[in-house]
Amino acid sequence: MPGGCGQPPHAPRRTWQHGRVTSATHASPFPQDPFPRVPDSADAVLEGLDPEQRAVATTLQGPVCVLAGAGTGKTRAITHRIAYGVRAGVFQPSTVLAVTFTARAAGEMRGRLRQLGAGGVQTRTFHAAALRQLQYFWPKAVGGEPPRLMERKVALVAEAAARGRLRLERPELRDVISEIEWAKVTQTVPEDYPAVVAKSDREPPRDPAETARIYATYEQLKRDRGAIDFEDVLLLTVGILADRPDIAEVVRGQYQHFTVDEYQDVSPLQQRLLQQWLGERDSLCVVGDASQTIYSFTGATPDHLLDFRTRHPHATMVKLVRDYRSTPQVVHLANGLLGQARGRAAEHRLELISQRQPGPEPVFAEHPDEPAEAEATAKRIRELIAPVAEGGAGIPASEIAVLFRVNAQSEIYEQALADAGVPYQLRGAERFFDRPEIRQAGLALRGAARAGGNDEALDDADGLAGQVGAVLATTGWTPEPPAGSGAVRDRWESLRSLVTLAEDFGRARPDAGLREFVAELDERAAAQHAPTVEGVTLASLHAAKGLEWDAVFLVGLTDGMMPITHAKTPEQVEEERRLLYVGVTRARLRLTLSWAVARSPGGRATRRPTRFLDGLRPGSGAAGARGGQGGAGGVERGSGSRGRKPRGPVKCRVCDKTLTEATEVKLRRCEDCPSSMDEELYERLREWRLDRARELGRPAYAVFTDVTLMAIAETVPGSEGELSRISGVGAHKLRQFGPDVLALCAGEPLPQAPEETSEESAEK
Repeated sequence: MPGGCGQPPHAPRRTWQHGRVTSATHASPFPQDPFPRVPDSADAVLEGLDPEQRAVATTLQGPVCVLAGAGTGKTRAITHRIAYGVRAGVFQPSTVLAVTFTARAAGEMRGRLRQLGAGGVQTRTFHAAALRQLQYFWPKAVGGEPPRLMERKVALVAEAAARGRLRLERPELRDVISEIEWAKVTQTVPEDYPAVVAKSDREPPRDPAETARIYATYEQLKRDRGAIDFEDVLLLTVGILADRPDIAEVVRGQYQHFTVDEYQDVSPLQQRLLQQWLGERDSLCVVGDASQTIYSFTGATPDHLLDFRTRHPHATMVKLVRDYRSTPQVVHLANGLLGQARGRAAEHRLELISQRQPGPEPVFAEHPDEPAEAEATAKRIRELIAPVAEGGAGIPASEIAVLFRVNAQSEIYEQALADAGVPYQLRGAERFFDRPEIRQAGLALRGAARAGGNDEALDDADGLAGQVGAVLATTGWTPEPPAGSGAVRDRWESLRSLVTLAEDFGRARPDAGLREFVAELDERAAAQHAPTVEGVTLASLHAAKGLEWDAVFLVGLTDGMMPITHAKTPEQVEEERRLLYVGVTRARLRLTLSWAVARSPGGRATRRPTRFLDGLRPGSGAAGARGGQGGAGGVERGSGSRGRKPRGPVKCRVCDKTLTEATEVKLRRCEDCPSSMDEELYERLREWRLDRARELGRPAYAVFTDVTLMAIAETVPGSEGELSRISGVGAHKLRQFGPDVLALCAGEPLPQAPEETSEESAEK
């Protein structure tokens, strides 16, 4: 998020009047749109508002703070407030400035105001408003043409690093850029950056002293070339307004009434700019929700929202808690999630009240591994959109979203949706195979595959995954993750997913080498690049902010991913909880939360669902969790429902000890306790599994894992009900393999399988 402070001590203002400049015309920063004719009375604007929204709309004097929960109609409330003030003659349209954080939000607000007859109101982002003022007043305040605005920092930051004899890859450049932007929005100059970082909870992606040197050189290069970046736009506007009272008086004479949306995301510099605009006046309306603060890593802070009453003791405070977006079931889960929150933002949480008809309960789905989770998600999405194609009441693909914590998680869902024939679109990130690090890795792997055994990098590699890891090491990848977060960590996660894929591919095809693996990557890339017109949205939780869908799938919800591993302090963990809350509140009707107990098929089932769901999902407990079992939805495991399976602590059927290890839980006995397994049955099951896997063209573990076969051979189920209670036997596998397994357990011939249609075979 852009920002900065007034004129920084390391950047004398006079130097910016030299060098290359923009060709921007100096149009007035206060365009005068004609005041539209109002077709109805002012009271007509208030029709359809609920009591709280009406209170916002009719409070036109003094400071107003609107605490608005997700889905409560905050944009409706503040646009109707502006329109009502205009129609009532309290506001002149040209004297009102409504500030948002994105151009999309500004456009939406502008359109609503036009419909309400307030088309002359200015709706802009902080940067757009500041840039217009900066360009207009620069000749008067500084002299000459305004400096050239750089749209991107990459080239100049790379040059700044090179001058310090550092050659940074693109992900490293992105990290340095993020640090520079954070420093500027928190009003930190280069020489103070290392000390400020040390005092903060921030975990820098590289040596702070090194970053500070690049930062200082970057600032010098900008000054030498008469250029500014987006952070400087705010910095310089604040500087001009603070240094030139005459110019500040002109601005304050034009803009007299202010509205700020998403106030919890305001940075320290943006707050300074807002204060310069206001002067000593108090005609200000802010709206926000501290529970949706998820951008602190960019310098955003909810403190301005939470301290509003302190700064404005006579402010009118209005809470919007009627949720018009989500069903009571989704809202109940969201409230329960915040009920466990801690910290200052949690003290100001809003208890939402759904205004919609009841809907389905949230579904909590556990899966044996990540591929199974992705496959089950894609299958369920296909079921939801299928009726639409037939003219039925399904859910359009564009009204479905799959949300994950980091972009590196997208690849497996891109593949699963492509395999299921479900169109999708990736929001806020490049497609997996379009990412620079993946394309670079692909080139390196193709080169190694062509070299065959003549590549020295592969001499000590063990297996296919070892070979892939060795090749990726030549591109800078290491088995151990880098410290901190940021683009470097994202790059590492993306490359690690290639190693993970190689491990899975090597298990499925033990005789495969790099050539076969590269061919597999090419096939996956081709399948995922098919053009789509309308599709399911794949997005990170951060990119999903401000959006909503009928059906939302929150995936990969394991401790270590949610909260993310590098969230170490209590404040960072609480921001992760808020991030999950944002994800939950994106759903209007259907919500599925899922996780995988193992990374890959046949792997150790050591993962646990996110701690944030403790006390909210069936079978979990959390001391002090407010709202108790906030989400009463059913738990699914594997590919089908397992609501019928035992919940709560699992006891060893031999010694009655509580089991904690996933393998022991599946076998329902301690590893050291005697086994009652029928060895002959186990061998028959293994032979049958191998035959079925060959028929289906799948690896054997995709039919049943070894542990599941051991559990079957120990319990020897005699009915579908008994078989379904074994971990790893979901509804789909029960239908597909149940008759065979029960026949083997009974020592009977296998039933004659009916001929499958091509469509049925494809689905399996």
